[in-house]
Amino acid sequence: MRMWAIVERELRRFRRSPAMIIASMIFPLVQLVVLGYAFGGNVKHLRLAVVDQDHGLPAVKIRELAQAASSGARTIDLFDYADEGQAVSDLRNGRVNGVLTIPPEFSRRMLTKNAPRVALIEDNTDNVVANALARNLSSMLIAYNEPPTPARVAAKASHDDVEVYPYVPYIQYLLPGSIVMSIFMMVMIGGGIIFIDDKARGLHEGYLVTPISKLELIGGFNVSGTIKAVLAGFVIMLIGSVIAGVPSPFDPMRIMRLTVLIVVTAFALISMMFLIMVRVSDPLLPRAIFGVLNTVLYFPSGAVYPRQGFPEWMQVIATVDPFTYAVHGFKSLLLKNTGIDAITGDLLYLVAFSVVAMTAATLLFKRTL
Repeated sequence: MRMWAIVERELRRFRRSPAMIIASMIFPLVQLVVLGYAFGGNVKHLRLAVVDQDHGLPAVKIRELAQAASSGARTIDLFDYADEGQAVSDLRNGRVNGVLTIPPEFSRRMLTKNAPRVALIEDNTDNVVANALARNLSSMLIAYNEPPTPARVAAKASHDDVEVYPYVPYIQYLLPGSIVMSIFMMVMIGGGIIFIDDKARGLHEGYLVTPISKLELIGGFNVSGTIKAVLAGFVIMLIGSVIAGVPSPFDPMRIMRLTVLIVVTAFALISMMFLIMVRVSDPLLPRAIFGVLNTVLYFPSGAVYPRQGFPEWMQVIATVDPFTYAVHGFKSLLLKNTGIDAITGDLLYLVAFSVVAMTAATLLFKRTL
């Protein structure tokens, strides 16, 4: 009952801080929407300058394929230039994104099969735009080089793409990380910072004159922080699923599995935060390290980019990062609609992490002013 007195006090104070509740929930939603739509879409209306120095029939066919790409997917918009120097100057000044040059001898080389080539001059300071232009040009040249009548039996090996799951927009890919981020923000604001503020204002002296044990005191703070973080994570999970277009977002069994993962994740993060703050006295320090913790924990977790693309030292961080296992679990439940079996390893790690963090925090906690 002494531990639950701590929990009740913290929840009463939490209820009287609506601004903190709103802030901890609005930021992850804004991040989900902005990042999901800013990075998840296909680039369109890239300005491509075409400099035709040949004007032969093969060059006309190249221009027709480029015009078809411009009229279809709208990835590129074509602009005719007579002077290659002017086109390159406009590329440097940002008026166009690329320059497609058809050299004077292109048609002759094409007819004599003497290595005909075209040039794509691109602004490689933006890799996304440059790669999109290069892919479009490669697709056009593949279509250009296709024989007019294909053979009855394919002479070359090919492959078929078989997708296990429906198409996953990037905003859905970001949703698991946004849920974990909302839990972490509530843990940071409603757990770590409040505890340090209590110490700075001397409110913790009231705990020290009671017979409450260190484990009960830490348990009370952790349970109250977990309840607050679970509320934030649950709300973001429901609203974010609707915004991102997750299929069957209100399926009872899926919600039950997600709730289990939210509770375990919240307890693991609040235990980690209390371990970090247990010896801190300066109230400015938690606010100063918030951005560092956010960067070190969030980005290596695979929430934004697959872990397989990380360097080895970052993969070491991801291996011990509790965010990694929480994000993997939410991806399995939200994007694949799997069962508990698929996230058993994630749950076991988060539980073990919580036990280690709470034990270490209890040992490091001092009942002193």
